[in-house]
Amino acid sequence: MDFLVLFLFYVALVLIGGVMICICSKTHYLKGLVRGGAQIISSIIPECLQRAMLKLLHYLFHTRNHTFILLHLVLQGMVYSEYTWEVFGYCRELEFPLHYLLLPYLLLIVNLVFFTLSCVSNPGTITKANELSFLQVYEFDEVMFSKNMKCSTCNLRKPARSKHCSVCNRCVHRFDHHCVWVNNCIGAWNARYFLLYLLTLTASAGTMAMVSTVFLVQLVVLSDLYLETYVDDLGHFQVVDIVFLIQCSFC
Repeated sequence: MDFLVLFLFYVALVLIGGVMICICSKTHYLKGLVRGGAQIISSIIPECLQRAMLKLLHYLFHTRNHTFILLHLVLQGMVYSEYTWEVFGYCRELEFPLHYLLLPYLLLIVNLVFFTLSCVSNPGTITKANELSFLQVYEFDEVMFSKNMKCSTCNLRKPARSKHCSVCNRCVHRFDHHCVWVNNCIGAWNARYFLLYLLTLTASAGTMAMVSTVFLVQLVVLSDLYLETYVDDLGHFQVVDIVFLIQCSFC
């Protein structure tokens, strides 16, 4: 089966799976499937291995650790190494503008700056010293946020739009979520760094994809590949078309 067909089949399965999860999540059917699947798996996997897996999952997602920070840096390094090795050198030979090729590296530097700030900056930790000032920022609606509500762990009055993070064991002002990739909570004081980190990460991926696409198109044009023919599975000569070129690009 052709690569492109397999890829489209994979994309279709992912989309169908996402739609099914969204539909089933509104009913008790998904919970029953998950419970049944968990029982089947627990009967197959030895108990000692189950405990080890649970400990590993608890360490990765419910404790502060640097595992995903290191994984993020390794993956980013691998992507940029591949770009430098496979694309940058050949693009220089084809006399691509240097500033055009260096843009992903510039975005990488900016991205790492905001990634570091997201990791080390204070998200808005509520303490005894700043508790009163945070209490005055947002009004209490007496529905979700009550004036007299206290955090049972920190023993502090909970300002409106604050939440206790069980991973970091602290209350955070305007808490959004705990991100394992930056090993930090995302709250009022570092949300801007986190958003800029996501934007620059997306931009760097987009520029590398754009440079790689232009590079592949340039190769096709210079080699006159679009004028060639090939022999299909039935032994017939076929003119090279766009679908064939896309499949060749992924080979």
